[in-house]
Amino acid sequence: MRDAIKKLLKEKNAIMLAHNYQPPEIQDLADMCGDSLELSIRAADTDAEVIVFCGVHFMAETASIISPDKTVLLPRHDAGCLMADMINAESLEAKKARMAPMPVVTYVNSTAEVKALSTICCTSANVVKVVNSLPEKEMLLAPDRNLAMYAASKTNKTIHVWDGYCPTHEWLTAADAAKAKADHPDAVFMAHPECRPDVLVLADVVESTSGMLRYASQSPHKAFIVGTETGLLHPMQKQNPDKTFYPASKKMVCRNMKRIGMSDVALCLENLSGQVKVPEDIRIPALAAVTRMLDLSR
Repeated sequence: MRDAIKKLLKEKNAIMLAHNYQPPEIQDLADMCGDSLELSIRAADTDAEVIVFCGVHFMAETASIISPDKTVLLPRHDAGCLMADMINAESLEAKKARMAPMPVVTYVNSTAEVKALSTICCTSANVVKVVNSLPEKEMLLAPDRNLAMYAASKTNKTIHVWDGYCPTHEWLTAADAAKAKADHPDAVFMAHPECRPDVLVLADVVESTSGMLRYASQSPHKAFIVGTETGLLHPMQKQNPDKTFYPASKKMVCRNMKRIGMSDVALCLENLSGQVKVPEDIRIPALAAVTRMLDLSR
């Protein structure tokens, strides 16, 4: 199966992307692994005509937003994101109508239609920087309430919170985190900002997935508790074979991130099926919100 997929990738001039939460065999086969936005940006710079995105639907949409001339394929149509489903264009429009005029900061873990209605996008790594870059003192941050509360704790801006969340990170409780720390007293506890505020208080380090990977590689410590989806432990262990990684909770498994198998990748490549294409009337304003964020780091 691996050889068949590699052959198809070459025949179709395709590149295979895998998010850090994907199953190990998918990560090992991919041309690139990483965070969703990072992968879309890196893929845009290649000469590949086809992008096979092993992740969830909003990630494939982001690739389509950034690379409109490439064919973007999602191997499983049912690989969605429960948090992204907690907001849509209609509900955001209604919320904006009820509030005073203010910027809308939207987490990249959202649909293209929601990005299109936003002032600027953010990632879990740059949310504080994005919030502080805006001249306004008041803003709405959607859809992740935990990320919004984390950003609010790091700035003096007034942040209105959308009541959405990532179920996988919400499952990690303060009691779970405290037990993991008690079981592994010498380990550094790293938590993702999508975790609950009472969990983040217990963390030694709060980082995005790419930030956790970087921190674990650079840190002199030899043991780490990983407070995010368990798929991240695979690349961490590969990059740091001499270090030990423990899941903060074995409950932190995203079923949507585990839907794609090797046969799904082979089938979508063979038939060029599962195409995700963002219409231009949505893509252009969504790209503007993403570009405003990217301009901050240029």
